[in-house]
Amino acid sequence: MVISDLVDDPTPYHGEVFTRRWIVELILDLVGYTADRDLAGSVLVEPSCGAGAFLVPVVERLVASAVAHGHDFGSLRAAIRAFDLVDTNAIRSREAVATTLVGLGVDLDVAMTLADTWVIEGDFLRHGHVDGTADFVVGNPPYIRLEDVPRATMDDYRRICRTMRGRADIYVGFIERGLQLLNPDGVLGFICADRWMRNQYGADLRELVAAEYAVDTVIAMHDVDAFEDAVSAYPAITVFRKARQRTAVAADARSTFDEQAGSRLTSWIRHGSHGSLDEGSFEATRVNGWFTGRDLWPAGSPGQLALIADLESRFAPLESTATGTRVGIGVATGCDDVYITNNADIVEHDRLLPVLRAQDIATGMTRWSGDYLVNPWDGGRLVDLGSYPRLAAYLEDNQRRLRGRHIAKKRPTAWYRTIDRVSEGLTERPKLLLPDIKAAAHPVLDAGGHYPHHNLYYVISDAWDLEVLGGILLSDVANLFVGTYCVKMRGGTYRFQAQYIRRIRVPDPGSIDRRDRRALVEAFRMRDAKRATAIAERVYGITEIARCARETA
Repeated sequence: MVISDLVDDPTPYHGEVFTRRWIVELILDLVGYTADRDLAGSVLVEPSCGAGAFLVPVVERLVASAVAHGHDFGSLRAAIRAFDLVDTNAIRSREAVATTLVGLGVDLDVAMTLADTWVIEGDFLRHGHVDGTADFVVGNPPYIRLEDVPRATMDDYRRICRTMRGRADIYVGFIERGLQLLNPDGVLGFICADRWMRNQYGADLRELVAAEYAVDTVIAMHDVDAFEDAVSAYPAITVFRKARQRTAVAADARSTFDEQAGSRLTSWIRHGSHGSLDEGSFEATRVNGWFTGRDLWPAGSPGQLALIADLESRFAPLESTATGTRVGIGVATGCDDVYITNNADIVEHDRLLPVLRAQDIATGMTRWSGDYLVNPWDGGRLVDLGSYPRLAAYLEDNQRRLRGRHIAKKRPTAWYRTIDRVSEGLTERPKLLLPDIKAAAHPVLDAGGHYPHHNLYYVISDAWDLEVLGGILLSDVANLFVGTYCVKMRGGTYRFQAQYIRRIRVPDPGSIDRRDRRALVEAFRMRDAKRATAIAERVYGITEIARCARETA
């Protein structure tokens, strides 16, 4: 019997991106849904079955397993639960399943009954699931921005899926609900965009994974032709398990990655091989544990991720209350034409702070341009303009421009404030300064006397000799951390923002011996990043910083 697998579909786009057969087979292998196992007693859930790209290989494996283990086909009714919101997709999937079953020797009536039972027309996220009832959850969830769905639906999704925050894609909800369906040691394998790993809207989902699940495998597939249609989805295969976190595999599949390469990678993973494997079409490494909490997961080669994971497991973050080390950003004024001046007599002298901008530290030394910040703050509060007649006259002369700013409209009585408060005492403190946008880490010491502008980040510390710390930050350690966590600018330059600088791991200041401290200071003063990197490798007890940092470029 021939059952058509094509149905005219007048419905609008529902985020459907259909997966190539060999990618489906790879995911099924990775989650362990293989015909050599007795699959009849297991439950597999497919949350967005489309035309049956996942279902057909699943059914083939299930039938082969049932034959091998002597199960009656009629006993398989509970083995699969597949969902699709679009009625024509549900029809396609039922027809594809029935056709596959009949072709494998299943009686037509049984095949039709199983197809009707397995494929459910409905919204996976709104369905009344019982948590902890699935052994496997696999699929390719839809790609739809949450704000693009009807308001009532969006409100329901947010209520049901607590990780679906901000401007998330609904695949975030599919991952959350799929994970919640897993029973102990159950496995989820999805191919979908990896943006949630490195965007703010994925923070709650990352926290959920870290708290209750284990990362088995992450395969970046940005350059792989994984879908039937060409899409720019930045896909990754992710395999999560309802279990305690142990080792995890990070892999990067290149454009030549194909079915044969996938088989070799799966075999390497199954054998529990340690270390790394680079076969040309992919690179993989096994890491101890995974990244915890809600912070961004780094992006990079498997070697970079392994080194980052190792450093994060052994060393503390740069920003630390234990060492009194803090990372901050310079002042944003909202109107530099008014608040930045080179006229030392324009307002009262104590209302001026020498200000440093990125161009003032370009040489690796602080070379103050002569510009001042007009400072309306004192002790964290705006000054009383009545006490500063020259400041008052200057600001009132520019009142129209200042009152037109967003910050002034929000707080009309504080119309002369800068966007950021000026931090009391920061001017006098020694600090390391790092430009916001740079191709490589460029820490510069300000011994004190200047205030940083908003295109500079600063590091202050109670425990560190800042020149020793400057040597570490000049090394490729900083490039490695910032390069794997940040979104690169055009041309490959990095954003050295506070959230990334804080992620840099550093040793205890007291653990660095005198010889290495002196060498780091000398390298910092000479601006010798290569020497600083060599010393840092010794201090951190590793030999891969330079190579891994180069790979981030």
